[in-house]
Amino acid sequence: MTKPTQNPSNSGTKTLSTNAFIERLTRTHISIPITLFLLYSSGLLYWSATHTNLTLGITTALFFVGILTFSFVEYLMHRYLFHMNVYTSARKKMQYIMHGVHHEYPKDKDRLAMPPIASLTIATLLLFLLRLVMDDYVFAFLPGFLVGYASYLFVHFIVHAFQPPKNFFKKLWVHHGIHHYKDNEKAFGVSSPLWDYIFRTMP
Repeated sequence: MTKPTQNPSNSGTKTLSTNAFIERLTRTHISIPITLFLLYSSGLLYWSATHTNLTLGITTALFFVGILTFSFVEYLMHRYLFHMNVYTSARKKMQYIMHGVHHEYPKDKDRLAMPPIASLTIATLLLFLLRLVMDDYVFAFLPGFLVGYASYLFVHFIVHAFQPPKNFFKKLWVHHGIHHYKDNEKAFGVSSPLWDYIFRTMP
């Protein structure tokens, strides 16, 4: 796996494009995607309640399966995509834009989330693709998946933006801090260390 460039001060930012419009698209305030995905999920659940025959029990179960599924996808993407092997210059550039810049400037609050245009496009593609496979069940599963993503964004932001609290949430700060500052080949889970335990990548 790639060894991200480290920035001793852990502060500052990096310009990824000389085009001001494109550069702006690479940045987002964390409240924007979190709000958008909570609204998106609420809309899907409303559609499920008014246009499908899914029971409350099935909806609730699929919603939590969606959250769990997202945590698994989060782990896999972080481990195998964001920390891909960079044996070509093209892969090295892609990895840096996707994730390496975050390791170099971990306190850059504008780059803690995928740009909303890209993430909303992916979410909508997932909706259409999963509808073909899951039929109406997608309207209960996908909201959980997207709430999982919003939760990940929230945890990732507070871990980088604030000092660790004096409660059980401190474990998330410590876990992600180890990944950034001690061993980037361990502790891939951000919103939860569950899959690190299962796949033996706990520090």
